[in-house]
Amino acid sequence: MNLHLVISHSCASSLLNCAIMLKLAMKIEFIHEKETLALENFARLPMLCTFCRKKPVPHIQLKSLAPFGSQQRVVSREKTEDLEVQDEEEEFPFSDVPRPGKRWERKPYPTPMKVLIQRVKEEKRKRQENPCRVLEHPPENGLLVPELVEVAHQVYNAREMLLHGLSKLVNGDSAIPVKRCQFCSEVHIGHLDHQIRSCEGPKCGSRSSTHVWRRGGIRDVVGFPYCYHLYDRVGKPRVVHKERCGVPRLQAIVELCIQAGVDLENYPTKRRTKPVYSIEGRIVDFEQEAEEDSAAKTSVKPVSSSIEVISKLNTFEEDMDMGELGSRTLKSWLDMRSGAVKLMKTYSVITCGYCPEVQVGPKGHKVRMCKAARHQFRDGLHAWQEATIDDLIRPNYVWHVRDPNGPPLYNELKRYYGKAPAIVEFCVQAGAPVPIEYRSMMRLDVVPPARDEYDLVA
Repeated sequence: MNLHLVISHSCASSLLNCAIMLKLAMKIEFIHEKETLALENFARLPMLCTFCRKKPVPHIQLKSLAPFGSQQRVVSREKTEDLEVQDEEEEFPFSDVPRPGKRWERKPYPTPMKVLIQRVKEEKRKRQENPCRVLEHPPENGLLVPELVEVAHQVYNAREMLLHGLSKLVNGDSAIPVKRCQFCSEVHIGHLDHQIRSCEGPKCGSRSSTHVWRRGGIRDVVGFPYCYHLYDRVGKPRVVHKERCGVPRLQAIVELCIQAGVDLENYPTKRRTKPVYSIEGRIVDFEQEAEEDSAAKTSVKPVSSSIEVISKLNTFEEDMDMGELGSRTLKSWLDMRSGAVKLMKTYSVITCGYCPEVQVGPKGHKVRMCKAARHQFRDGLHAWQEATIDDLIRPNYVWHVRDPNGPPLYNELKRYYGKAPAIVEFCVQAGAPVPIEYRSMMRLDVVPPARDEYDLVA
């Protein structure tokens, strides 16, 4: 019995080494979910391999521990899911209604102030290096950008089609009612008035912020701010206070099209064939008047009048139902906005930082007509800054009505309702499909609870 119980020292050491190897193997299997194993766990492998007469393993990847192809399929599936999510986010970006700023706060700058300061310093440096120089790049030199002339005509025609389609939908036989609050700028589209208490007009406290509705029109659906017309945007880019009554005003989107290449009889403008000079920061023009008159007749093709455009549209609207008319009107609005964005990248449009005044041109006018916050410190002058597309074409957001024939919008459920620009909501109720970029804003994926269940929802 004692002989069987006696174990040599070499056998005991071999059994101990085997136990250590089994323990390490169990540790490896326990942490197989990690991608790689640290080398500290294998510091003792060379000593163990003297017993088993095998070479040490310097590094083990845990992918080999899983069944063949299973982990690779999991990784590939995760990558494809991430790519699909990224594609959906790029194709359908989330956008919400921008929060209105406070009246005493200035609008945010589209371009950072540091970038604007660098541009001014660069212009000053060029002016000091070459005081007398010819401006090369249009439209700063008085010439038109040839690539944007056709875009300007498309924007102008899209505006005419938009206004014509809205006139048919607002004043037609099966017109969609447009309502506006009597005391504030709230607009609602639909047969039933909404019950959301958001009025901020005079004496709104006595009415518990309830709106008082009246009939609206086309101006409530889409808003075009007005600006002063510039005959020479390079030679005389500003309108002073004394000239405020003698200079005509027109819609800013029309003025942008005129400066980009559209010719209108009622609003003449100066066209050049030679670039202007900049002498110590002042614009000097050496072109003769006879050459300017001939250039104005030959450089830009005349745009078709609104009467001709409307007559062409009437011929196509005879067999068109309300849904097709709404789709075409909405497409005109989207085309006008996209074209205006292209024009604004080259032709400067500026707005006041405190009020909705807009001016198309390299500089703002000096008419003392600002009545917004801190206008006393500016002597009524505007605080000009770079404008955005929403300053040029005001969207005027309204509440989205999912079912025009259903119940009205309740104040208790306003957190579940979405919003959209008035023209989008108007055309969608007419039968047009919802644009992709406004689906998240209208909250089409949110299911509002019943009126008696809103307090039970977290």
